[in-house]
Amino acid sequence: MTSSSLFIIQSNKIRLLLSPSLLYVLASRSVGTLALGLSKPSPVIQNCPSLSGYSTKEKLRTRLFSTSMKRSENERAMTKDALSIVDQAIQAVDPYTAIKRHISMDESGRTILVKGSTPKEYDLSSFDGITLVAFGKASSAMAAAVLQQFESIPANGLTDIRIQGVVIVKGGHCTQDERKSLESHSIQLLEAGHPVPDCGSAAAAQKVMELVAATANPRTLVICCISGGGSALFCLPQDPLSMDDLKKTNQVLLGSGMSIQDMNVIRKRLESGKGGRLAAAAYPSTVISLILSDVLGDPLDLIASGPTVPDTSTFGDAYQLVQKNNLEYKLPAKVVQLLKDGMAGSVPDAPSKDHPIFSEGKSETVIVGNNELAVQAAAQAAHVRGYSTRVIGCRVDGEAKEVANMYAAMAQHLALQRNQSNRNTIDDPYALAKLPLALIAGGETTVSIPAGSKGKGGRNQELALAAALKFQQLGLRDVVLASVGTDGTDGPTDAAGGIVDGGTIARLENDAEEALKLHDSYNYLKQKDQDGHSPLVKTGATGTNVADICVLLLK
Repeated sequence: MTSSSLFIIQSNKIRLLLSPSLLYVLASRSVGTLALGLSKPSPVIQNCPSLSGYSTKEKLRTRLFSTSMKRSENERAMTKDALSIVDQAIQAVDPYTAIKRHISMDESGRTILVKGSTPKEYDLSSFDGITLVAFGKASSAMAAAVLQQFESIPANGLTDIRIQGVVIVKGGHCTQDERKSLESHSIQLLEAGHPVPDCGSAAAAQKVMELVAATANPRTLVICCISGGGSALFCLPQDPLSMDDLKKTNQVLLGSGMSIQDMNVIRKRLESGKGGRLAAAAYPSTVISLILSDVLGDPLDLIASGPTVPDTSTFGDAYQLVQKNNLEYKLPAKVVQLLKDGMAGSVPDAPSKDHPIFSEGKSETVIVGNNELAVQAAAQAAHVRGYSTRVIGCRVDGEAKEVANMYAAMAQHLALQRNQSNRNTIDDPYALAKLPLALIAGGETTVSIPAGSKGKGGRNQELALAAALKFQQLGLRDVVLASVGTDGTDGPTDAAGGIVDGGTIARLENDAEEALKLHDSYNYLKQKDQDGHSPLVKTGATGTNVADICVLLLK
């Protein structure tokens, strides 16, 4: 193994061994807070947490940290660096930037250039109208970026093409500028439920399906912008199912232990727009799909359940999965009957690659942004700031607490370099890299929440809290970890994630271990220290969504 070799531990049973003396000395009582937005790094925390309500032994243990709970100069600098690195990652997958990299007008204003795996040109003289549809958290930004291309058509270009469309967005995820741009082109903007679809999702999806069907024509160009969150926002139950049937089905599937791939085989049979049905409804129009991927590995049939790509499964496959997982009597009766009717051929199945919209080459799909792009931008930003930078990967998943333990174990091993004065890390063939070091990862962890849990948080906040606890238990300082959702939303909260260091736990009062146990990371991390700071990272809606970014810095 060379010094640049990398590997990912994929296990939910990672454990770290600590000596009894270390366990006795380390206090793990409460988390320190850093008031953090991406643009304003917090000042140094000066004061110790209150010891009211603690036992004598707890007070003694907490005081052991009183001389070291303040952030060091390195931690202050790394906190600022980590936030800037995350900021650069999010900017790299900005929808405007992503769209403009992949779709543009030529100088004549008569040809659309689409830069996919194979660049293509679309002659506007071949079309009488453009139908623009978009759904997802970044849909309004993506649609506005597409419209900007047509606003730049020169005077001698084709200016008489009619543009119409529907954009479905999560509430609060459309800026005023985007709204004005859409309204100026008479694009209908609709808000719908996310992460749980609602009646607005069904009504908006119905509008989209009706529009593409009404404008279906060989001289119509359909541009479809899809981003993370699109599956909930674009959700139209198959007749005779209701939204309540879909919600109950989703609850059963999530509790079944099935993979997301298998769950989607069933889900795509239950909706009218998923599994290639949107593209099929547009035939014989020409369809260009611009995808901002939030799914690891960019599987096109999983991003918003693949509304514009052919499906490879059938009603028979879906019913076999129901039987295999003993779900027939757990799912709503109407859902089971629909699957049976589909197998009998009385309900049309999702279109395969043999459907003419696909077999005739009338549908093109382009990934305009993904987690890998954000991770690479973060790595570049860390390198510019002087860190030896290593990318762990873009598919880091698993239970948030266990992934946090993995990061902490890596940080502990790397921190040993500081004390090995008789060894030169450059000459060590087994060293990951010399300090200062930045480890960058992308992916999407999970949090397994038991029934009846009243905790509030998100996967990034839970990862940050778990990492902070482990840093303290290991006695690690001059280490900073930031875990952030690129969409600016982490779970049902107003935070994007959290940022912690080795002294964070010593700076707040509440019980961090109890908060982690209850999956109550948000209410724990929102605490403010005596300087009024919190370790929550709040960015607001970013207008993009390509899963999560984690940055681990050591000096």
